[in-house]
Amino acid sequence: MKQTLRNVLLLVSARYPLVQLLTYEEERVERTLDRAATADGLAVYRWRATVGLVGPDGQTVSGTRLCDDALTHIMGRTEPALFLFFDLHPFLGQPRVVRLLRDLSQCMGPRGQAIIMVGHKQRVPPELEKDIAVVDVPLPRRKDIGRLLGALTKAEGLDLPTERFDQFVGGSLGLTEREIKRLYARILLAGGRFTDDDLAQLAIEKRQAIRKSRYLEFWDRTGSIRDVGGMDNLKRWLDLRSLAFSQEARDFGLPQPSGLFMLGVQGCGKSLMAKAVADLWRFPLLRLDVAAVFSSGQEEQSLRNTIKIAESLAPVVLWIDELEKGFMTQDARGGEGLGTFLTWMQEKQAPVFVVATANEVRVLPPELLRKGRFDEIFFVDLPNVHERLEILEIHLRQRKRDPELFDLTRLAEETEKFSGAELEQLVVGGLFAAFADGRALDDGDLVDASRDMVPLAVTMDDRLKELREWAHTRARQASTDRRRIDFFEEWEEVG
Repeated sequence: MKQTLRNVLLLVSARYPLVQLLTYEEERVERTLDRAATADGLAVYRWRATVGLVGPDGQTVSGTRLCDDALTHIMGRTEPALFLFFDLHPFLGQPRVVRLLRDLSQCMGPRGQAIIMVGHKQRVPPELEKDIAVVDVPLPRRKDIGRLLGALTKAEGLDLPTERFDQFVGGSLGLTEREIKRLYARILLAGGRFTDDDLAQLAIEKRQAIRKSRYLEFWDRTGSIRDVGGMDNLKRWLDLRSLAFSQEARDFGLPQPSGLFMLGVQGCGKSLMAKAVADLWRFPLLRLDVAAVFSSGQEEQSLRNTIKIAESLAPVVLWIDELEKGFMTQDARGGEGLGTFLTWMQEKQAPVFVVATANEVRVLPPELLRKGRFDEIFFVDLPNVHERLEILEIHLRQRKRDPELFDLTRLAEETEKFSGAELEQLVVGGLFAAFADGRALDDGDLVDASRDMVPLAVTMDDRLKELREWAHTRARQASTDRRRIDFFEEWEEVG
């Protein structure tokens, strides 16, 4: 935060006359900017529509309640100063306000002055595009939260163990300073001493606060990599990068992993793998509703806010399921969120690992799929016979059945073109039949369930061929091609 606002003062020194700070935390920004400006010998004026322009002495300048009147008054000020305007964005559509800002932009730089617009929404009139610098204010970092919690525990006479202190700091990431203070105050008022129970309550409150973003969701139900059948190439790729977010990796010269894109057939485990990545790397998992973002009518601002939260929680896995739905919505509306998303994917520094999935590649923009956005693109095909066997075993074990009691090799051979999701439903269907008859599950139940089911790949055979043709030269296979291995194994048996 301090470094961000110090950069704002550098912009003022470089004669940037207009700066737009994007944040919900006007109190925190005002407090920090005030200290920094005073240290640099700058007077600070504040304007709010409710009171008008307030000078450094705390006195309100009469006749400045209206935005354009306040800007007219500034024309006559010559001392080096910052003019903080809170929630100015609703007035940036007024021609007189825009004209005044353009006139001020010509004279404020030489005076050592600048107008700082503080608000949650970005709005830049075309006439001011060359004069306004837009700066995103980050949410509190670990160091900021640590100072806040340290001051609170000292004032309350609490002695928290280092591990517990770090847990509360980490659990508060992604929230505004005001939200953090409210949560800590609630813990104290409830007689809490920052125990494990208070930590659990903090997690619940934090999820509720994050959900207010409308587009992000904490995903507690992460899966294990052991629950994913097949995809051995992808699993090996992920395992090689399990330590790549460490400082040792940076010192070794490795770049920070950026993201993974999985394209493939519906129901073949892409979403399950996305959740398993978070479990494998022990990262929190956030799910982004990209379709909701791109249909919001304010996709660029919505993405900025979402990115800000994700980066404050880093390291984190950001899961974007069915990415194509968002871009289909955007194409229909002609939105501008794509550029914001692509720029962030290319330039992000925070350890936010993006796991995106898609079933339909034809609607995706080519620039999204070029190297540099994602570390790798994997194609997830229908499971082969070996993977079908593994998937069936997984789903039987999850339902407390011993796979050794079933002829799964035969069943795996008979379920060609079945997806992983369809194999799961095959097991579920067999269990329903056995339960209805009041007996144990047997091979016949599973075989009957498989013969009653028409795989999606059969009805969508043409689209599947198109997808495979596209992926043949553009993506890595998530699974090893077993056909050649099987051929040599059979040849050795014959020999």
